Amino acid sequence: MFLKSVFNKSLLLFGLFLITVSVYAQFEWQARDAFDEIKIKYDKVNGDNCPIQHVSDLYLPEDTISHKPDIKEININPIFPNRTALLHLHNMAMSRSFFWSYILQSRFIRPAINDTYDPGMMYYFLSTVADVSANPSINASAVYFAPNSSYTSSYRGFFNKTFPRFGPRTFRLDDFNDPIHLQKISTWNTFDVRDLGAHPPESRSKDYTSELYKINEWYKTWLPDDVEGRHDTKTTYQVEIRYVNNTNETYTFHGPPGADEHPGPIKWTRPYFDCGRSNKWLISAVVPIADIYPRHTQFRHIEYPKYTAIAVLEMDFERIDINQCPKGEGNIGPNHFVDTARCKKETTECEPLHGWGFRRGGYQCRCKPGFRLPNVVRRPYLGEIIERASAEQYYNDYDCLKIGWIQKVPIEWERAPYYVREKYLDLHPEYRNASAGASSLHTEFLNIDQALKFIHGVNYRTCKNFHPQDLVLRGDVSFGVEEQFENEAKMAVRLANFISAFLQVSDPNEVYSGKRVADKPLTEDQMIGETLAIVLGDTKVWSAATLWERNKFTNRTYFAPYAYKTELNTRKFKVEDLARLNKTHEMYTEKKFFKFLKQRWSTNFDDLEKFYIKLQIRQNETGEYLQRYEHYPTLYHAANLKHGHWTQPQFDCDGYVKKWLVTYAAPFFGWDSLKVKLEFKGVVAVSMDMLQLDINQCPDWYYEANAFKNTDKCDQKTSYCVPIMGRGYETGGYKCECLQGYEYPFEDLITYYDGQLVEAEFQNLVEDKKTRYDMFKCRLAGASALQVSSFLILSLLGFLFMLKYKLR
Repeated sequence: MFLKSVFNKSLLLFGLFLITVSVYAQFEWQARDAFDEIKIKYDKVNGDNCPIQHVSDLYLPEDTISHKPDIKEININPIFPNRTALLHLHNMAMSRSFFWSYILQSRFIRPAINDTYDPGMMYYFLSTVADVSANPSINASAVYFAPNSSYTSSYRGFFNKTFPRFGPRTFRLDDFNDPIHLQKISTWNTFDVRDLGAHPPESRSKDYTSELYKINEWYKTWLPDDVEGRHDTKTTYQVEIRYVNNTNETYTFHGPPGADEHPGPIKWTRPYFDCGRSNKWLISAVVPIADIYPRHTQFRHIEYPKYTAIAVLEMDFERIDINQCPKGEGNIGPNHFVDTARCKKETTECEPLHGWGFRRGGYQCRCKPGFRLPNVVRRPYLGEIIERASAEQYYNDYDCLKIGWIQKVPIEWERAPYYVREKYLDLHPEYRNASAGASSLHTEFLNIDQALKFIHGVNYRTCKNFHPQDLVLRGDVSFGVEEQFENEAKMAVRLANFISAFLQVSDPNEVYSGKRVADKPLTEDQMIGETLAIVLGDTKVWSAATLWERNKFTNRTYFAPYAYKTELNTRKFKVEDLARLNKTHEMYTEKKFFKFLKQRWSTNFDDLEKFYIKLQIRQNETGEYLQRYEHYPTLYHAANLKHGHWTQPQFDCDGYVKKWLVTYAAPFFGWDSLKVKLEFKGVVAVSMDMLQLDINQCPDWYYEANAFKNTDKCDQKTSYCVPIMGRGYETGGYKCECLQGYEYPFEDLITYYDGQLVEAEFQNLVEDKKTRYDMFKCRLAGASALQVSSFLILSLLGFLFMLKYKLR
């Protein structure tokens, strides 16, 4: 019995040893790299120990975020799909900076009075709430003022006085255990809102301007602004405004630096641990806010433009994709994670994928030119699979095979034979007797070349030559607009969310104890500034409008500020109040998207999102400590991205922006006069140039509303179509990759046929010119490597002779 027990224990220990060795050996081929170093530092800090950590442990190296969007490149080079969220953070910060700069200086438009035109505290709080509520990728938004630089209208007798500190900030809470939500499901629609400028004067560690605050690198990027020498150093922007009574105003205001200046308007911080607040690793985009300072001196020669505040928008570091591929043209650095991918460099090369965040495996290993995938492998090797592989799997698999015989790319070519040309024209019958002009979009088989020729042929000079019906295109011509213009649509949702929040949460008739007064109703200048900030903040937005329903804006029957630009990369913008166009067919309330949304949201509001606000404001004007807002918590109802409406592409020949525009409109809501139920208040609309879209010509499901699907010219027997970004509204935005079991036969730097080349050669075929279109096929994989030995041939001949002799 004793021996049996000893044997069982020995067997158990031996089994544990084998398991330990096998688990250890599974990843022993993976050497420690830069990702492991950052991951150790990332996991080291948490909400419990961050107050006692050294300040250097609260930051990650700056190059852990690579490929940051650069405003100088936005209209030149395409943005990677895994950087669209960072780009939106960039644009939102720009928009907020432009708005606050505009509204803080807009008092010069109005008559001088012994009062302030500044927004109240609630405007600041709800503005930061809307930044986060409308954008799931943005997790915090704040406006931090320099000491004694913030004026307010929220206290009686406070004219020309300033807060010592003022820092309204909103960050998203995880409401899994919130008592408001009994479902125990995270909605991500609960926000912690507080004024970080309210703290005891002696507590320097809570002062965001102090060195003891540890994580205020965002503050030091632009503030304090010590202006030396000339005082006219701040960039100016010009706005031409036409009001409802047809009076004009040309207003020039100071704003953040321009795109052509160094270092530009945006500064990115290093990833930092948001200690004591959201307790997450964040990265922020910081933009300065300009104002004329000091104020109300009656001596304009001593009032000069100055950066008095910053707009800081933050997002989770772990949501941002990393690039593990080696250094190259698309990955020039700085990049902390460069060359940490596990691709086998002898036969494969690395290509990043998007949507993986801060974790390994966000790439795929493609075959190098001159190599092909094994016949049993369908697609490139996924990095996630390679990272999890054992040593045996890694060293025996994930290779590409060398192509045996490689053809040279032909230098001369000739006209296709008659039967070859007819064969391809039979495959594409739309190129026989093709329809031209507007009718090209209404044929059974769409000729994409003729359709694009018509669309590109319409401009501000020729649009009068077309029937108005021809200037409204089918909706499927703008396929992909929801994804490619999603950031621009979120701009409209953000403003609609803010107006909904302000109309439902802020009550101008409410009376508070002490000197605090309620915010005044929304003003014309605020709505003009908010609408204008969308156009200034996002270069893809050509026009934006805030269209109020009849008698829903204070003291106005109709009100509809419309901001637009007439050229790209400009500092001159225009604003029109569309309410001045009072003919029936010109009224903005008669627009199709306005009537559609008004009808959709006329009675039932159950589908709207509920956003919960936990607001803490300063106890008094000096801000010695925080207290809960009188209505704590409070909530408001607003639309999300899905509640809006996309219009058909339209060329408005009589409009202000003469382009093929596609419009997104989002509704906003407020209480009725009795404050018992919600009602539709209006629409925020943004318009983008349809010709900035990327066309997708690849095959797709029958139910996908894409006018250009199945118009690629890939050889369907040997290759398949893959879309390419950045080619714009032109043909050829794809590549023809070889199918499983086929290989690219030419000696080339790529392993596919480029769609632009394929389209050009097909056009030559149609026009019966010299072409090489018939050569754009993949070859059967491995056929070139087959070798027949002489011994096999002799054996076969001997067998045949023997068979013949026996059959006699």
